[in-house]
Amino acid sequence: MTDRVFGENTGHEQVVFCHDPGSVLKAVIAIYSTALGPALGGTRFYPYDSEDTAVEDVLDLSKAMAYKNALAGLDHGGGKAVIIGDPATQKTEALLRAYGRFVQSLGGRYITACDVGTYVEDMDVVARECSFVTGRSPEHGGAGDSSVLTAYGVYQGMRASAEHLWGTPSLRGRRVGVAGVGKVGHLLVDHLVHDEDAEVVITDVSEAMIDRVRLTHPGVEVVADTDALIRADLDVYAPCALGGALNDETVPALTAKIVCGGANNQLAHPGIEKTLQDRGILYAPDYLVNAGGVIQVADEIEGFVFGRAQARAAKIFDTTRRVFAIASEEGVPPAVAADRLAEQRMASSCFPATSDAPAAAPRGSPRPPRGSPGWQKATSCQSDWQKVASCEAGIGRRWPSANPAAVSRRGRCVPTCAPKQVP
Repeated sequence: MTDRVFGENTGHEQVVFCHDPGSVLKAVIAIYSTALGPALGGTRFYPYDSEDTAVEDVLDLSKAMAYKNALAGLDHGGGKAVIIGDPATQKTEALLRAYGRFVQSLGGRYITACDVGTYVEDMDVVARECSFVTGRSPEHGGAGDSSVLTAYGVYQGMRASAEHLWGTPSLRGRRVGVAGVGKVGHLLVDHLVHDEDAEVVITDVSEAMIDRVRLTHPGVEVVADTDALIRADLDVYAPCALGGALNDETVPALTAKIVCGGANNQLAHPGIEKTLQDRGILYAPDYLVNAGGVIQVADEIEGFVFGRAQARAAKIFDTTRRVFAIASEEGVPPAVAADRLAEQRMASSCFPATSDAPAAAPRGSPRPPRGSPGWQKATSCQSDWQKVASCEAGIGRRWPSANPAAVSRRGRCVPTCAPKQVP
């Protein structure tokens, strides 16, 4: 198991194994990077067939969250947690509270949220033991279901894809196939029908989900399964169900010229992005366009305001355009361009500031004379990001409770509290 963590040089900062015999909790928390801020990512509750499989999943998921958060412009690194077990039979208050205590013990290096097998009400229970929880219910100051902005972000990414390929962001009259009309998929259909007047074709393994969509949108076409959907005459294909939707069997059969959906990990293996490009299919990277959900839960840390979170999610349109432009300029698939853009942002935090924000003075440096440029009190930056950084206002700030300074693994930072001008 340790070979998977250390032997393959995954780049993770910290992996924590959590065991509480009393509640039968077995969990793994992985922090890939805190270069941009405390790691943010959900908790997956799943009956893995082995601990090794759980570790492999949490390592992959936490790395993906680092890239997603970086590309979304969030001041957060990437982390993820998995709880090993069947949530239908093993999820209890005692287990969730024990898990919350483990998250709390990390002191804010990792902030958790919902994922597969965990829900808003579960986060409310975890929060009884832990201060570092998002994705909570509105009754407890949270944003509730994050599917609303996830679907909105996918819609914005789809509009940017249409503009890149057809010269206009409009999807009016375009034929869009949506595979999976659950929490995210059915909201995406709402945007496509109400906001775009697109022709929509859907499929889902659940008849109840299909019936819900047809009740609201009787003009939507239904096909038997995903295999039939990808072979239908489509302009856009939106995978919104399970991962691995783009594989060696489905990609050659695709009729759509754009792939843009809400599912995670859509590329079944490395190389599929090149196959899509070779076929002339424009792929909007999944972790770019489905970032609306993590934008929503991140906004809770400041005190959730829907309009503010939606405005941030709307920027997915601009980021998608930028990724396509980079891909065209460098002659690489959009998935590669997205990775490079995320990596550049994470790497930029490892060096002193060169922009309008003043770089932190070394610990113990004399304070500049009052009134001189950048007279702000020197910030005490230490390699441990949990240590308090002081602003001129004299307020000790810890990252999880305030807008953090960007602290790198090298212990450098860029203060985000603006200089306070006083007479």
